[in-house]
Amino acid sequence: MSMVFDEYGRPFIILKEQQAKARVKGLEAQKSNILAAKAISSILRTSLGPKGMDKMLVDADGDVAITNDGATILERMEVQHQVAKLLVELSQSQDNEIGDGTTGVVVLAGALLSQAEKLLDRGIHPVRIAEGYEAACEVAVKTLADIGDVIEFTKEDTSPLISTAETTLNSKIINVNRSKMAKIAVDAVLSVADLDRKDVNFDMIKMEGKPGGRLEDTELVSGIVLDKEMSHSQMSKEITDVKCCLLTCPFEPPKPKTKHKLDIDSKEAYEKLYKHEQEYFTKMIQQVKDSGANLVICQWGFDDEANHLLLQNKLPAIRWVGGVELELIAIATGARIIPRFSELSEAKLGTAGKVREITFGTTEEKMVIIEDCKNSNAVTCIVRGGNKMIVEEAKRSLHDAMCVVRNLIKDNRVVYGGGSAEIACSLSVSAHADTVMGTDQYAIRAFADALDDIPLALAENCGLSPIEELANVKSKQLESKNPFLGVDCTQAGTNDMKKQGVFETLIGKQQQLLLATQVVKMVLKIDDVITMGNYQ
Repeated sequence: MSMVFDEYGRPFIILKEQQAKARVKGLEAQKSNILAAKAISSILRTSLGPKGMDKMLVDADGDVAITNDGATILERMEVQHQVAKLLVELSQSQDNEIGDGTTGVVVLAGALLSQAEKLLDRGIHPVRIAEGYEAACEVAVKTLADIGDVIEFTKEDTSPLISTAETTLNSKIINVNRSKMAKIAVDAVLSVADLDRKDVNFDMIKMEGKPGGRLEDTELVSGIVLDKEMSHSQMSKEITDVKCCLLTCPFEPPKPKTKHKLDIDSKEAYEKLYKHEQEYFTKMIQQVKDSGANLVICQWGFDDEANHLLLQNKLPAIRWVGGVELELIAIATGARIIPRFSELSEAKLGTAGKVREITFGTTEEKMVIIEDCKNSNAVTCIVRGGNKMIVEEAKRSLHDAMCVVRNLIKDNRVVYGGGSAEIACSLSVSAHADTVMGTDQYAIRAFADALDDIPLALAENCGLSPIEELANVKSKQLESKNPFLGVDCTQAGTNDMKKQGVFETLIGKQQQLLLATQVVKMVLKIDDVITMGNYQ
């Protein structure tokens, strides 16, 4: 690099060709990318399964999160490497599409890349490996469909849904109360589900967390819970046969749009202004009363004058309600959101059976519950816990369980957990490799070995001898031709996951295999990494 100056004294930097680029090519680039992906995978490996460990994540502001949810861990990590970011996006895709299996998909991708590295060392071309993985993935997905079970459930008999939700919650921090939490998740999803169309509207499920109390105090409310309180402490705490108006205009006199200045130079002028302001307030209150409303829910705040007048006129009010919550209340109560007082009418009011304010503990923390709404399928989970971190993790865990229940409503086929599905797929992929000629068979066998990494990690995280446990389960599966045998993580005394009631959704498991294979193919096909701006 050299610096020169033109005739006006302005400096110019002259660079040699390619000087501003850092470049990694060929096998070195592939090895570098695989190493980065394996580093991410190894972080999540210990969080897999019912006995998986949690990770503590501290951000720049010092906020702490404790979780073993793969998508949350990767989302909060500051990942710099480009290929490592692909795995973060992979986990996010699984979370967005399925909602569960975010750790497993990254561990599987890491195992596939580890096996690919061995094949690259043997001199096999990366394209051949990618094609072999693609063929093996097809066989594995087909095997999953073959060994899958169909579970039947109705609104009255929800035990299969609860069992599947419990499997998801097994690995979470709330697994001690998993039966209650699973029931809450199932009830919440079924209350907003359209079973005929096999559709679930997640917008109608709201989650509110309140630190304090115990996890067992978590409850499902048929209605909407607002983390607010009545605007005045002397207003009614419980209202029945509610007719509510939803306002997006503030309870205050209108302000001019332009800059303004008002000089008051006498007592009469002040009294005239005060009277004018009072008229505005009384007119607003009267318009609300004339519409027949007995509860005011406002997006904005209002001053003490308006609050006092509302109390005098026996009109309970809730202020500073967010836009999203306001829309949810409008859907649930059948109300119309009103942008100005002149548009208030009885036709635009929403109806609810009861609105009550509840108090938590000794801290005077309050919430408002809107129950028995006109469209009663809106529900809210009130999550309790010892501290904010536990409440946040419980909310994430419940969300995962709800996603699994939703997937079962859409497609009621399941495979069995404990690594049984991976072992069954591994055996069928190995058998398929024997029928393939040429170098592709090495890649297909490598895919089978990578599938074994999931049960290995499960056994390892449970404190069992991984190789011994895997060999034992594999030999039993081969002898008995029973694809439901997996790693006995909970030491229940049987390897049969069907008897243990450990389910996973079929579409979730298939999505894991497909997404992991796609990302691995993409990583293997990169043979040149050019980074701009790094001087050599």
